[in-house]
Amino acid sequence: MNAFSLSLPSADVFQILDALDSRAESYEYTARHLAGTPDTDDEFCVPEECGSAEESTAIAKHFRDVAASIRTQIESQ
Repeated sequence: MNAFSLSLPSADVFQILDALDSRAESYEYTARHLAGTPDTDDEFCVPEECGSAEESTAIAKHFRDVAASIRTQIESQ
């Protein structure tokens, strides 16, 4: 696996984290939707195109893992 070191302004890093969290939430919603248990009051939620709840859950987990890795690196600075 290749690893990259990036140098970005903190505002940009927090924008990236916000985007990752937003994508994870969208796929978590999709997983609930595909499982038949959407539990959100947000009328603007639209399921992502996914083949199954399990696939959606895996994608959401990936976004959460990337965000957690970035947060860990921030906290260790």
